[in-house]
Amino acid sequence: MKSKIKLLLVINPISGGSEKDKMTQDIQNIVLNQHAIIVTYQTTGDDDEKHIKHIVEKKSIDRILVAGGDGTIQLVAKAVLDLNIPLGLIPAGSANGLASNFNLPDSLEEQVKIVLGDAFINMDVISVNNHLCLHIADIGINALLIKNYENSSLRGKLGYALQTIPTLVESDLPYRFSIEINGKELQKAGIMIAIANANQFGTGAVINPDGKMNDGIFEVLLFKKMDIFEIINTLSETSVRDPAFVESFATKKVTIRCKKKIPLQVDGEYLGEVDTIEASILPSKIKIMLPQKTV
Repeated sequence: MKSKIKLLLVINPISGGSEKDKMTQDIQNIVLNQHAIIVTYQTTGDDDEKHIKHIVEKKSIDRILVAGGDGTIQLVAKAVLDLNIPLGLIPAGSANGLASNFNLPDSLEEQVKIVLGDAFINMDVISVNNHLCLHIADIGINALLIKNYENSSLRGKLGYALQTIPTLVESDLPYRFSIEINGKELQKAGIMIAIANANQFGTGAVINPDGKMNDGIFEVLLFKKMDIFEIINTLSETSVRDPAFVESFATKKVTIRCKKKIPLQVDGEYLGEVDTIEASILPSKIKIMLPQKTV
C-alpha cells in the first residue's frame, strides 16, 4: 500500500493584509480529501526558519505548501535549501513575484493538488551579496521605487505607479557602473541593473523574456536610458524590449561596482544602498512543484 504524503503547510496569517483562518481550513480539507497528511505552521516572525526546519526533520515531512508572498517563500527556502524538500506555492501575499512566473491556476483546490502531484522544476537561485535571490534583484531606479513604495500608504500597482514621478525627481541619473562579467570589465551608464533568474516581477512586468529558472545561468540586464515609454512597458505586462533601452548578458557570476552607493532590492525587499554587488548562480537548489501542463 502506497504511504500517504506528509505535507507541511506554512502559512503567513497576515500576508496580503488579510486573515487566513478560512484559507487554512480550506487547505486542510482539500489535503485530507486527497488522502494526504497535513501539519500546519503559522509564521510569527520569531525564529520561523529554525521552527520550520525542526518540524521538517522531526515530522519527516515529504513536501511543503507555502501560502504567502515572496517573503514567506524566501523564509521557507532558506530553511530547507539543502534538504531537497519540494515546495508548492499558493500566492497569498502583497507581492507574489516568484509565483507569477509559474502559471499557477486561480483555484485554491488546483493549487493544493499541484504540491501533491509529480511535476516539478529543480530551480536555480542566485546569491546576491550573500542574500538568497529566488527571482529578481536590482540596483538603481526600481530599488529606489520599491523603497518609496514601502514608505507610502497606497498598495498595489496603483501605489507603485504613483511613486514613479517622485522617484525620478529624487534619483541621480544616470548611474555609472563597472561590470566584471564573463572575463571582461565593462564601463556602462544606465538607470538600473537587474540580476534576473526569472522572467517577471510580481506586477506582471516581463523584464527578462529569455530567462529560464533551471538553466544554470542568470541574466544581467542593463537599462540604459530614461525613456518614459519603455519604463511604462517595463511596468506593464509586455516582453517587447528595445535594444537601445536594455542590454542583456547571460552569466554564472558578476561583480558590479558604482562610484557612489545606490539602492538595492532583492525579490521585492529593499535592502539599503550599496556600491558593490557580487552575484553568482547556485544551480538546482530548490524543487518547486508545477502544474503538469508547464513541464
